[in-house]
Formats: sequence, structure tokens, C-alpha cells
Amino acid sequence: MQQFGIRPEEPDDWWEVEALYDLCFAPGREALSSYRLRDDIPPVSGLSLVARDAQGILAGAIRFWPVHVGSHDALLLGPVAVHPTHQGEGLGGFLIHEGLQAGRDKGWQRVMLVGDAPYYARFGFSRLNGVEMPPPTNPDRVLGAELEPGVWRGVSGPVARWTR
Repeated sequence: MQQFGIRPEEPDDWWEVEALYDLCFAPGREALSSYRLRDDIPPVSGLSLVARDAQGILAGAIRFWPVHVGSHDALLLGPVAVHPTHQGEGLGGFLIHEGLQAGRDKGWQRVMLVGDAPYYARFGFSRLNGVEMPPPTNPDRVLGAELEPGVWRGVSGPVARWTR
């Protein structure tokens, strides 16, 4: 994606990224159960990315958060957002691919999210049976991807806030 500069999110990006999320998602997005897992927990350093266009304007962002699934560690992907003026250019998919690779490079083994299976399947996500997000979350929308083969096998239980 040559027309965008992609780099890890820095503290100075925080409010601009939040404004992008407010623009792209429905009011009340922070009432979702996934936000309870993020409250007062910083995103994983180096994995959350921002994309800026040639003028330096924020075009997209993705964040990853640490969580526990039963006794296992995982990344919680989300939100990922692309400014409406850049939607349809493949930037969201590029950010997901880059973020997953960065997670793999930093030694994370598994990633999960709450989302639409048909969209996220192309990135290797599929339904996680036995992984329980806090209510009210539709279990059909709880998806996971393996950054190493077989790491979701046998993983089940509630998704809990990071404690380390």
C-alpha cells in the first residue's frame, strides 16, 4: 500500500484514532462487551497500527489487546477502521494482514475477534467453539485465527481481562 504510510500507533495518535472509530462505528460502541475486556488495559505495543495518507491524514487504524481464554493468552483484534474516503481500497485488509504478521513476529500464537465470519474467513478466522465472550455476544461471531498451526485446538473457556 504505497500510497499510505503504515507504522505502529504512538501515544500522540490516540485521540485521532478514537475520533476515527467514532466516525466509523455506531454511537455507543464502547458499550459492547469487548470494551469491558479493554477498559484500563493498553493495546499491545507495536501491534496496533495507523495508516496515514500522503498528506499525513489518518486513513485507517487497527488495535490489538491482550486477553486470556481459559488458561491461554490471546490477542483480541479490534477495532479496525478505515476512513470513509479510503474505504474500498483494501486498506482494512492490509492492516489486518500486517497486524497478524506483527503478532506472529512478536511471538503471539492466537488471535480472536467478534465479527462477521464471511468477511474475516479470508484472513484465516473461523468460529471458535467453546470460547465464551462476555454477554451479550452472539457465539457465532466469536472467531479465531492461528498464528501457529493448531494453537486453538483444545482451547475453551471464558475470555477474561489481561492480568499481567
